[in-house]
Amino acid sequence: MKTLKFKLYSHKRNKYLKRSINAAGLIYNHCIALHRRYYRMWGKYLNCARLQKHIAKLRKRNSLWQLVGSQAVQDICQRIDKAYQLFFKHHKKGVRPPGFKKVKKYKSFTLKQAGYKFLGGNRVKIGNRVYQYWNSREIEGTVKTLTIKRTALGELFMVIVVDGYSTPELTFETGKIAGFDFGLKTFLTCSEGFSIESPLFLKTSLNTVRKASKQHSQKQKGSNNRSSARKHLVRCHEAIANRRRDWQWILAHKLTDQFDVLCFETLNLKGMQRLWGRKVNDLALGDFLQILEWVAKKKGKQVIYIDPWYPSSKTCSCCGHVLGEMDLSVRRWRCPSCHCVNDRDENAAINICMVGSSTLGVGDVRQSQTAISV
Repeated sequence: MKTLKFKLYSHKRNKYLKRSINAAGLIYNHCIALHRRYYRMWGKYLNCARLQKHIAKLRKRNSLWQLVGSQAVQDICQRIDKAYQLFFKHHKKGVRPPGFKKVKKYKSFTLKQAGYKFLGGNRVKIGNRVYQYWNSREIEGTVKTLTIKRTALGELFMVIVVDGYSTPELTFETGKIAGFDFGLKTFLTCSEGFSIESPLFLKTSLNTVRKASKQHSQKQKGSNNRSSARKHLVRCHEAIANRRRDWQWILAHKLTDQFDVLCFETLNLKGMQRLWGRKVNDLALGDFLQILEWVAKKKGKQVIYIDPWYPSSKTCSCCGHVLGEMDLSVRRWRCPSCHCVNDRDENAAINICMVGSSTLGVGDVRQSQTAISV
């Protein structure tokens, strides 16, 4: 599967799509209310097929709900069912059940086999109306789903999932493998001896965001000035996110051009967010790994992850000696076995590269059994 995203032209007929999204939000909240009422009365979980059948009957008597296609209504029920299944499976980990959403903040609806038709060029027919979009790339393969998304600024995007495109085979052009270690002070440290600093886009633009947020909070609720201030605040955040995303795409292409296999340590992002909060969100490590995996798959490269419990920072890359404890403030340390001075991040990157090489079968991890037992 491949996902393509196109922006719809701004036009007065877009108000019909926005009404459809609002109607989808009303259906969503009604389904959540039915789930809670059914559990309160019978103490059981409401089946997805039964909910879809009931909503289909209600939709025939509600003209506003008919703005949303029948398959989009079924998709709303499936979204709620999936959210409840995740809640039943991971509620001990803190996952909460789905709740009500404000209609103005409801984002999208999805059409599957019917309800849309591509007319060629940059035109698409959704329902009974024709819309135009920015045709930035050709749509190859079979269209599976079409999703209309609304941003916080009120702009509309069309997200298409296609199937049937060819995936390149794994090829080795440079014959190089490298390990990378994420850090807070340095974004990436490579086993080849270089490091990449993060621009920290949120930190550099924090004063602008604070000023826009203050102006928004000072405006009277429900006024046009507050609406304008909210849009200005959203534009500030979108500018930061766009700059960060552009930098991450450029970096992903640069690394995949330089190396054929890239090794990383599996990250506990939620734990890192609890410890360092805004700094981790500004680095956006999870988003970068998603972009890197997509670029690597497109170019026929490979991204592998090692065990998160492997002591990459505490293991000497020269002799394999493992320290008992090492505080996070220690950036350089001397190995008590071989007396080699190791930089914390660079040493971890070298160890990650060795473990990744061993996983692929193109290298071995140099560790002594006595060092592991220390």
